[in-house]
Amino acid sequence: MVQGGVDAVHVTICYHEDFRETVSNIETWNRYFQVYSDRIVPGRTAQDIVDANKNGKTAIIFGFQNCSPILDDIGLIEICHQLGVRFMQLSYNNQSVLATGCYEQEDPGITRMGHQVIKEMNRVGLVIDMSHSAEKSTLQAIELSERPIAITHANPSAWHPTLRNKSDRVLIALAESGGMLGVSLYPHHLKDAGECTLDSFCRMVAETVEKMGIEHVGLGSDLCQDQPDSVVNWMRNGRWTRETDYGEGSVSASGFPSQPQWFGNNADFQNIRNGLESVGFTGAEADSIMGGNWLDFFQRSFGPGG
Repeated sequence: MVQGGVDAVHVTICYHEDFRETVSNIETWNRYFQVYSDRIVPGRTAQDIVDANKNGKTAIIFGFQNCSPILDDIGLIEICHQLGVRFMQLSYNNQSVLATGCYEQEDPGITRMGHQVIKEMNRVGLVIDMSHSAEKSTLQAIELSERPIAITHANPSAWHPTLRNKSDRVLIALAESGGMLGVSLYPHHLKDAGECTLDSFCRMVAETVEKMGIEHVGLGSDLCQDQPDSVVNWMRNGRWTRETDYGEGSVSASGFPSQPQWFGNNADFQNIRNGLESVGFTGAEADSIMGGNWLDFFQRSFGPGG
């Protein structure tokens, strides 16, 4: 992370875990903060990230890829925020108690509980993330939320059509509401997967900026560096199925996909910055996409609502 100039990382501490299991994951990270205090710090405010940058450290921001930790108890939203969580997805591929995931055949939209949870997340400063949600649910979340939401890791489906990528309709609505898109570097979200070129990726970013406005676009690498394939199996299957679900993979390619050569790990972010400049972005514009836009979003989003 030092070599890559990474000042902040949004880490996943929940895929399918319940509340107690998620607290156990937070306990693990709290031990990391003690053991590696010279390198990482908790990231609960935008100022924490600014301070991490000044001190040569990396701020760790907690996020949920699913709403499973809150169960059916809206009071747990504030408790999760108090524990340091700053992002929560309303669904993860499947139907949840709040919204529909992008792998479902039907999308009835935001549920009754989802309406109430959106209000509560707005109140406490827990960012709504719709990265793995279906289209109708995502559009409704954008409309219902009184604060800008995020799609933290996805790409335009116009560039690479896949269930996890997002339509122009969603991207434009997201931008008009003041939200943020994190363009993804996960191979299943990339045109030509692991063979995607840096030029192709950066030209996609430029086209996305034309659609949304530069202030609404940042990086959302979705990087699973050095993780065993058991992690991707848990991501896809949790405890909800007895049959193996391969998600965006397949029987013959069931593990993590290979990263593009130009982004193999978190030391390679400078390659992306260079690529952005090579397709016409100024240095200041590249800086905003590389992290400045997210920092501005955090400053507006992590505190309690008005």
